[in-house]
Amino acid sequence: MYKKILVPVDLADTDLAKPAIETAVMMARMSGGSVRLINVLPMTPVMLSEYVPPDFDAQQRRSSDEALAIIAGESGFDPAHVSHTVRQGGIYHEILEEAKEFGADLIVMTSHRPAMRTYFLGSNAGHVVRYARCSVLVVRR
Repeated sequence: MYKKILVPVDLADTDLAKPAIETAVMMARMSGGSVRLINVLPMTPVMLSEYVPPDFDAQQRRSSDEALAIIAGESGFDPAHVSHTVRQGGIYHEILEEAKEFGADLIVMTSHRPAMRTYFLGSNAGHVVRYARCSVLVVRR
């Protein structure tokens, strides 16, 4: 069974992540594993840097960390076995890096229904599925 499960969470649409979190918690309970929630912040574009406060990135990271702490607490999973982290950069790249650093043996994530544009451009979930070194479970609503 899976012992270290990583769950990407988009804080702009937390309802989308709920099925993945529930699935990850259920699987971790069965195996005595742990769950790590991750949120990836985009890099602030250079053109906007003069219009935002100097500590904008730190503020974003802090508010994301607080939101993930609330979601972790609401997961109903033992607090000793659920953790969270905030990274900044490209979404799928940072998810894959965190999976490697955390030692994840499973990534559980939700994905939007495929649209025509994702067949040509790909999606973050698609990139994670293609390039992850561990198993990936994509949960649909």
